This record gives sequence, structure tokens and C-alpha cells, in this order.
Amino acid sequence: MLNIENLQAGYGKVLVLQGISINVPKGKVVTLIGSNGAGKTTTMRAISGMIKPTAGTITLNGKSIQGLESNQIAKLGLAHSPEGRRVFSTMSVTDNLLLGAFPRLTGSRPKGDVKGDLERAMELFPRLQERRNQLAGTLSGGEQQMLAMARAVMLNPEVVLLDEPSMGLAPILVEEVFKIIQRLKSEGVTMLLVEQFAAAALNVADYGYVLENGKISVHGEAEQLKNDPAVKAAYLGTGSHH
Repeated sequence: MLNIENLQAGYGKVLVLQGISINVPKGKVVTLIGSNGAGKTTTMRAISGMIKPTAGTITLNGKSIQGLESNQIAKLGLAHSPEGRRVFSTMSVTDNLLLGAFPRLTGSRPKGDVKGDLERAMELFPRLQERRNQLAGTLSGGEQQMLAMARAVMLNPEVVLLDEPSMGLAPILVEEVFKIIQRLKSEGVTMLLVEQFAAAALNVADYGYVLENGKISVHGEAEQLKNDPAVKAAYLGTGSHH
């Protein structure tokens, strides 16, 4: 489904990713864990076309997407919910969601039932339902995070990239976000999840990759990584909460 091979990317002369390979099979949740500065967000930006990789290949459903513009990649069915919850603050919740479906309305993605999917998104995210006519800028941080996730799902995507969905959220909301990821997974949504909370990420994921200094240091079934002494010591200890 989404296949990344020997990806190199960075900013200016600084190479952040030193040839990483990740495979995200259809209907699976794959998580990428690692400390701050390991290159997780750079990976997401390179996949979604926000930065151009300097080497390696990225294929989505067998089509090569590296080097394409973000909007072309979105049209092929890759939805990116970036860290920092970017929502259109002067638009209503409903309009933000419809904007997520925009490529479907312009015919560059299969249209399907946009109205039905909007209702489904409201059902998945009850808080958005209550605030559907509110301006997105007036939502709390947690609600904006849910809106960013819901908007990604509105593309009816092949793959959703979730970049730090728990960032800056109160623990109770983090739990809610993971419940939603679990629900999306049960509906067969394919996801690549980058997350600080390694334990929560491995609980919801099928497979995991650990990124250290721009290289994949270890990867395997999520269950296996949860019990890996090195992974435990580095990411699943008491220190994994900041």
C-alpha cells in the first residue's frame, strides 16, 4: 500500500533521514516511534510532499509519489494530519470537514457519498457534532486535534498519516484520540502513526519501527517491540511521558 525504501531527506545541507525503509500494508496501523529530533516529522513531511526527498522511493498503491507536490499526493489518496493541528480557524467545523473532501468534490478522487461520510465523521467525533456550526478557531486544542483527524478521514484516503495526534493534549483526550484511532482501524483505515506515547502507539499498531538519529534501529510486530528490552528501556519506561 505505502512503501518507503531507502528514503533520505533533510533541510538544506542537513541530512536528517539516512536511508529508511518502512512498509505500511493495506488495512494495517504502523507506528513510527523515536525521541524528539530522531526524524519522525521529517519522515511525514517527505512522504506527504511538504519536503522533497533527496534519495529513495515512496510508492502509494504501486505509484511512485516521491517528488510530487502535496496536493497531487493528496489526490492519489494520502491524507496527512500534521502535528500542530492546522485547521482553518475562520471556517466552521462542517466547512473544515468538507474541505477535507475537496479533492472528491472536484473529481480528482472518487466522490463516493460525501454527505454520508460527513455524518459518519460526526458520529466518530461526537464533540465535533455538537460544535458543527462553530468556527474552528473557537474550539479547544483537543477538539482542533479531532477536527484535523476527521478532516484527514474525509478524503476517504488510501492511507492516513497521523503526526503526533496526542501532542499537547490532556491525558483524558489522549485516551479519546487513541480510541478513535482504534475505531478507524476496525473500519479498515490504513494508518502510519508517529507518536510520542510509544506504549499507546504500540497498543493500537500492528507493526512498529523505531527511528534513531535518522535510521531505523529496530522494527517488528508491535507485540514483539513492546517486549523488546531495548525498546522498553528507551521508550516504554516512566520517562516516555514528556
